[in-house]
Amino acid sequence: MSSSWIYLIAAILFEVSGTTCMKLSEGFTKIVPSVLIFIFYGLCFCCLTLALKRIEVSVAYSVWAGLGTVLIAMIGIIWFRESATLIKLLSIALIVVGVIGINASK
Repeated sequence: MSSSWIYLIAAILFEVSGTTCMKLSEGFTKIVPSVLIFIFYGLCFCCLTLALKRIEVSVAYSVWAGLGTVLIAMIGIIWFRESATLIKLLSIALIVVGVIGINASK
């Protein structure tokens, strides 16, 4: 696996961490998660920028956005006890299929 893909995976994990901290900050009323939002998003965009040195932007962005969305949806369902309706789960599956399709077309 090339370093660009490692940077992309790191960007996804930092983005998911930042988004999770948004929920945990309770509207910026909790200081630690509020500060972590900016740290994680800063790291996320640094890693995404480095990943774009060798990965096509259409591929990198679709993987970043798609997998980040899937992970956040799963965290919402599992950790924050959000609903797991059939339509939500099917929609998550379609995001995965879309990311696979974009990667297959390169």
